[in-house]
Amino acid sequence: MNRSILLLLVILFTGCSREKKPALYLQNRAPLIEKTYLELPLGAIKPRAWLLDQLIRQKNGLTGHLDEVYSQVVGPRNGWLGGHGDGWERGPYWIDGLLPLAYILDDSVLKAKVKPWIEWTLNNQREDGYLGPVPFKTEPPFEPGLQKSQREDWWPKMVMLKVLMQYYNATSDPRVIKALTAYFRYQLKTLPETPLDHWTFWANQRGGDNMMVVYWLYNITGDPFLLELTDLLAKQTFPWTTVFLNKENYTELTSPWQYFDLKTYPFDTAQINSLTVSQMGGMHGVNLCQGIKEPLVYYQQHPDRKYYNSVKKAFLDIRKYHGQPQGMFAADEGLHGKNPVQGIEFCSIAEMMFSLETMLAITGDMEFADQVEKIAYNALPTQASDDFNTRQYFQSANQVELSDRLSVSYLTTGHQYTDYVFGLLSGYPCCTSNMHQAWPKFVQNMWYATTDRGVAALLYGPSEVSLLVGDSIKAHIIETTGYPFWDNIRFSVKLDKSGRFPFHLRMPSWSAKAEISINNTPWNGEIVNHVAIIDREWKNGDEIYLKLPMQMKCSRWYDFAASIERGPLVYALKIDAESKIRDRKDQFGPFTEFYPTSKWNFALYSSDLLHADSVYQIQERHWEGDVYPWNLENCPVSIIARAADYPEWQLQNGIPVFPAWWGRKADEKELVPVTLVPYGCTTLRITEFPVFERSN
Repeated sequence: MNRSILLLLVILFTGCSREKKPALYLQNRAPLIEKTYLELPLGAIKPRAWLLDQLIRQKNGLTGHLDEVYSQVVGPRNGWLGGHGDGWERGPYWIDGLLPLAYILDDSVLKAKVKPWIEWTLNNQREDGYLGPVPFKTEPPFEPGLQKSQREDWWPKMVMLKVLMQYYNATSDPRVIKALTAYFRYQLKTLPETPLDHWTFWANQRGGDNMMVVYWLYNITGDPFLLELTDLLAKQTFPWTTVFLNKENYTELTSPWQYFDLKTYPFDTAQINSLTVSQMGGMHGVNLCQGIKEPLVYYQQHPDRKYYNSVKKAFLDIRKYHGQPQGMFAADEGLHGKNPVQGIEFCSIAEMMFSLETMLAITGDMEFADQVEKIAYNALPTQASDDFNTRQYFQSANQVELSDRLSVSYLTTGHQYTDYVFGLLSGYPCCTSNMHQAWPKFVQNMWYATTDRGVAALLYGPSEVSLLVGDSIKAHIIETTGYPFWDNIRFSVKLDKSGRFPFHLRMPSWSAKAEISINNTPWNGEIVNHVAIIDREWKNGDEIYLKLPMQMKCSRWYDFAASIERGPLVYALKIDAESKIRDRKDQFGPFTEFYPTSKWNFALYSSDLLHADSVYQIQERHWEGDVYPWNLENCPVSIIARAADYPEWQLQNGIPVFPAWWGRKADEKELVPVTLVPYGCTTLRITEFPVFERSN
């Protein structure tokens, strides 16, 4: 054979042998950057043990029955069902959580509740592509508790876009593709004259949610106009990248609402472009939670490192100026610094989790996964009642009374002091509709397919997943664990045939000495960027054992207050409580107050904090993992610490406001044992403690 022909054949053969096989699941289409982690179809991931119990509680609670207990808003009069009642965000909010819950649980009753919202939306699209409630020709009369106006506002449409995207991921209904294509053409034509903030400022600050769905559709259809639309949306969206990258410039605002309702389009004012996170007092917390993903969503089309850097810097600044230990930041509606008595809106928790999950898939950055778990396993479970029938509007890191006399928010005067109690409509009812997405979407993002045709376990908890890997191998993997309370995780691999594929395991940043074994044989491969990639020939019945040792540590927060963390969990003082149900016969409905029945005003001992792992004692109780863990009765683990009385620390109108200075020293003989429990198990708590020094 001619030598040149032989060489050509070798080159061709080599090229073919090295050719990367296409991903088995939806990947970004050029020119978008390639994702490392690919979302699985809705329903491919199932919760197990206590996590399944958590979702069933949602099904039996408000998520599955909101149309019955809140029918005034999400009942048949809703505009997204063709009615003349509420026609803004609350209906889509509910479906944004109900739909993934229905398909994850494969529950026919819940699917039946979702269906009318999908069918009306798809079957009543206007010829020009407009999607959503029919605008009123004349403004209807005001009805208390309903948001009937602004039906053409871009913002609530963004929630329904997410709903339709999830519905397609579960059903592959082609009508979704047709409807979204028509709607996005409508946007491209209409936005130049009626920009995102034409009706309200919400869409302007939440435009990243719109862009995310446009990119998703582009990956399916490849229509070039969709990339033109995302550039237009980016120009009309609040300049998050610029704001996040600005140098710190802390100044006191003349008004707490200085940036809350600022009209920002076309946002070329020096006032907006010079804004920093340190100056964001009054910036709406939920807007920040949704907006923080916008730079990285846009980064997919324009991979300039500034977008990535802006988000990383934003999280550092948020923690510095507004952060609290449970992974969130103080924003009782607006951002108000990091005092541990300032509140956190339930909507903020749900939206920040979704933003982090979105950014995790785009970047593969495991810091986002660590942050999702911190929020999910601390802030999330405490803000809803065990039966998921009531919730707080705001939670705080330090709260030792929940009553209608509390007033630490700039907004409580408008909510008549019901922001911190547990109720259906207490505080403000947006969270009644929006809280439902947090747990189902957490489950949906626990597992991913990978670009290299593997599987990735990135958020840990009892679960199972079914997917294709390698050479179209059908894999079913069961994750058995008591995480986040216990440090060991077991993966049981079931395959329809043996084959080679990579298995990605996240190594949390808080665990320095993780151990991995396969079929009882230690695995000592390289860990890169907090990910262990086990690339090997797998067979049916293989098992992976992962141990993530949890070290105890002290973190510092407001006014040098100390908090105790261990693994993904933050710990808080165990406070016994008594409850009182009240009904003032007003628009907030019945609510439950909580009052402390045990001592709460303690300070930790500074010397102990330096050696917490050896001084504090871990106490574990028998727990099989299937019993609901998020209350004082069932919490699987606690810490016995030492503390001193701090009698000067008293409640001010029910609020544990720190005294101006806690410089008193304590003799070691004054120390008494106190019990710390996981933050998510508490209703009343102290999480940020003052600290005493040793007496000479």
